[in-house]
Amino acid sequence: MVNKHPLPGSERKAEEGSKVVGQCDPSERIEVFVMVRRQQQAQFNALMSRIEAGDPGVKPLSREAFAKDYGAAPEDLAKVKTFAAAHGLTVVREDPAARSVLLSGTIAQFQSAFAVKLEHYEHHTTGQFRGRTGTISVPDDLHGVVEAVLGLDNRPPARPHFRIRPPFQPAKGHQVSFTPPQIAALYQYPQGDGSGQCVGIVELGGGYNTSDLKSYFASLGVGSPTVKSVGVDQGSNQPSGDPSGPDGEVTLDVEIVGSIAPGATVAVYFTQNSDAGFIDAVSRAIHDTTNKPSVISISWGGPESNWTSQSLQAFNSALQSAAALGVTVCVASGDSGSSDGVSSGNEVDFPSSSPYVLACGGTNLTASGTSITHEVVWNDGSQGGATGGGVSRAFPVPVWQQGLSSTSAKGVKMPLSGRGVPDVAGDASPVTGYSVLIDGTQTVVGGTSAVAPLWAALIARINAAKGQPVGFINPKLYKAAGVCNDITQGNNGSYEASVGWDACTGLGSPNGQKVAAAL
Repeated sequence: MVNKHPLPGSERKAEEGSKVVGQCDPSERIEVFVMVRRQQQAQFNALMSRIEAGDPGVKPLSREAFAKDYGAAPEDLAKVKTFAAAHGLTVVREDPAARSVLLSGTIAQFQSAFAVKLEHYEHHTTGQFRGRTGTISVPDDLHGVVEAVLGLDNRPPARPHFRIRPPFQPAKGHQVSFTPPQIAALYQYPQGDGSGQCVGIVELGGGYNTSDLKSYFASLGVGSPTVKSVGVDQGSNQPSGDPSGPDGEVTLDVEIVGSIAPGATVAVYFTQNSDAGFIDAVSRAIHDTTNKPSVISISWGGPESNWTSQSLQAFNSALQSAAALGVTVCVASGDSGSSDGVSSGNEVDFPSSSPYVLACGGTNLTASGTSITHEVVWNDGSQGGATGGGVSRAFPVPVWQQGLSSTSAKGVKMPLSGRGVPDVAGDASPVTGYSVLIDGTQTVVGGTSAVAPLWAALIARINAAKGQPVGFINPKLYKAAGVCNDITQGNNGSYEASVGWDACTGLGSPNGQKVAAAL
């Protein structure tokens, strides 16, 4: 008799507004990831404490050393493979560094292996997906070994955080747009082109057209960067021809990074929009020994409540690995204000709420010539979008945010009860947006999606000039006074900007040269 243990954090409730529309075909083949525990967890925790405290004595680990010391133990991977064989499942690949084993099999085999029932659901916003309710179970030998089983359900947890400027003229203020190099100049980015660096960009759909990129970079008079597409699982570069869909996201990200750091290689990791796909693509980018990105930009996310706690922890654990490897991860904080689009209350967007990323919020920027004349929190109203920001319910206050407070829109200061989002900000309003070329059309785009690649390109320039990666920068940024332009006006719904850190724009928008000096 095999004892089955519920996997902690795997509990799924039926999503509000979704209904079962049919049974899954038991013979349909799917792929599922099993993630196992880290070797030497206590030693790794001690290392992370030093990194989180900003200890200058800690050097980033090489990808090889990391895999050996803090990847999966061979015996843990062997247990998963034995379990797979017993259930007729095939091992597609294993990645000891990312601590994952990808299994393939039929729905019937996975239902029996993990004691789950998979059904087809329909939801009014996300469409159809394969889902489950209740917990996933694992047998005795995998109890305590397996940390997450991802991919049984494939509901999309994330959305892209970009906003295309609407064609109508808004009532307030006139519209302006900037090219990414103009924005970099306004933010006083240090000279350089990021040569020798690789910037990884994670995308959950859509694609870019090489012809768009060629003509865009030529129109700006910058050299064309090397752009590589990396397919993860069933993902690939698939432009749909619709600039308002995910193509808008992909092209925006590549054009911002590529025009500000044209000397860098841009590796775009394409995957599907599911927790398994998202976590795997980020892990693949972090542990990629071929392209070796020193900075990763992520412009997708969803409210913390969209994620099961096993997905949240598995993802956060991958981002911890990035910090240990000296890889800076920049993440958009969301475009739906303090509510993050949930029907009631406030939420922050994940993965921007992970304490191991640089969470990037949004501003509205006015400039005259080469200088900024006015910069406020990005909030274009409920239809126009606003910067995500607030206080995490999933992660405690990190060391480097201790003692900080958020200010409510009523002016009340409250000490942080969890990780505060965002850390930094940059121009994000479509009214003062970025001029880009998407699917052959000249378009003006905003959203915090633009801010993650904007900061990633700054980090690439700094890394290139320094000759080594700056790595996990949050502890240093929070200690360095005055390296960001403090944004003190505006709100994102429930939170208001204030002097110093706030839950709308974090520490503020970059003064690139000061940021470079502080790092």
